[in-house]
Amino acid sequence: MAVDIFASIIKAMELIISGDPELYGIVYRTLLFSGTAILLATLWGTPIALAISLKEFRGKNTIKAFFNSLIGIPTVVLGLLLFLAFSNGGPLGFLGLLYTGGGIIIGEAILVAPIIISIATTAIEAVDPDIMNLAKTLGASESQAVVAVLKEAVNGVLLSNLAAFNRAMAELGVALLVGGNIAGVGMRTDVLTTAISRYTQQGAFDLAIANGIILMLIVIAINMAVIVARKAKMLLVEVKPWVERIKR
Repeated sequence: MAVDIFASIIKAMELIISGDPELYGIVYRTLLFSGTAILLATLWGTPIALAISLKEFRGKNTIKAFFNSLIGIPTVVLGLLLFLAFSNGGPLGFLGLLYTGGGIIIGEAILVAPIIISIATTAIEAVDPDIMNLAKTLGASESQAVVAVLKEAVNGVLLSNLAAFNRAMAELGVALLVGGNIAGVGMRTDVLTTAISRYTQQGAFDLAIANGIILMLIVIAINMAVIVARKAKMLLVEVKPWVERIKR
């Protein structure tokens, strides 16, 4: 068994290096579906986070607790609910989203939205309230003052997007139940996680390992890129005063 695993790993590396079209087609779909899902979730999640954090209203803590609890929703449960909703007999069956890339995108956007909302809300609430008041005092409009607050909380908002991307890339339930893990010709909906599951069941361990390696590399690379970017930004802030002094 050890020899078989070793041989599978070697073949998996060969597939990655050779640029196997089937393998990289799956990679492309994974990035497309997950990236679009994060964009959608950010577009509707960030305004919700701003509304929760900047407004005082009855039931605020309950709403925050609700979104926090949704972070841990099992992906298979959400996948099942969306499958029933998107099926022909479901309330959203007329949209024709079952077993499509669009269905996966919407499902993953719903899945990661609570992560973006919860982390972004915490980050925005940590911003000094005087910043918004100062912006208004200096003549900024309501929307401009909100942007000023958002700029101060940008690290937390980026962290929420990063956590959401990791969740979307690694999830299996929504992509499997809503997308159907369709391979071959025509409309394909297989992504890295569902392909790993399919190839493992088929005994194609080299393909399963290749997909797993690429999935891990993508997640690690994006996380490292964000860390480097944040450190570079901090360094730029520290160096900027010295550069201005030299110019003088």
